[in-house]
Amino acid sequence: MIGMDACFLGIAELVEAPSVAVVVDVMRAFTVAAWAFAQGAEKIVLAESLDEALALKARHPDWVALKDGPPAPGFDMVNSPGLLRSVDLGGRTVVQKTTAGTVGALAVKEASLVLCAGFVVAEATARLLRTRKGDRVTFVVTGDDGQADEDLACAQYIARRATGAGTDAAEFVRRAAESRAAAELAEGVRQGAHSDDVALCLEVDRFPFAMVATLEGSLMVLRPRAMQSLTDDAPI
Repeated sequence: MIGMDACFLGIAELVEAPSVAVVVDVMRAFTVAAWAFAQGAEKIVLAESLDEALALKARHPDWVALKDGPPAPGFDMVNSPGLLRSVDLGGRTVVQKTTAGTVGALAVKEASLVLCAGFVVAEATARLLRTRKGDRVTFVVTGDDGQADEDLACAQYIARRATGAGTDAAEFVRRAAESRAAAELAEGVRQGAHSDDVALCLEVDRFPFAMVATLEGSLMVLRPRAMQSLTDDAPI
């Protein structure tokens, strides 16, 4: 793919269903989602609201409910990769509701392909995009009303990688490390956080899978899609 027809929009700027959407939430929804899959989760249900998350949990007591912010009654976990990485989620279903990431994914649920991404799955996401030559790709910058530099930097990095160009991640990661979200996490402004969260969110290509969200009945469900070795450039 030489070049790519890509645009970068905040959630509020989405006026029609894109063909291919990459929903980026680095700190922390989709870093957490990737860690959940790494810890054995089978799928992640992206909830519209806290009430829906609790209702799903009530119907499926074995599901794991997860939210932003401090712990709350009815929820099993908070949206922190540092706290999640030691939890065994083997075969479990996770219900996730966050302020930005899940909202962004649900906003593009009519797209033909919806990928959820952060730095931890950047190359796998780019590899999957390379298999969709010719499609216009809409990157949804979820944080801070579309102004979150950690999400925009990650989106721009994935877009660059999707063209097959050799791209150094360092500058993009630096921007994310200097973002407001990183500062708020590091300073303890955001509740329900672990001291390692920022570092975990900035790990490039930690996991060898992309994350694909599809409508299954009335629910938006996120599942991992394993990609070939990240050192092998051939698409699957």
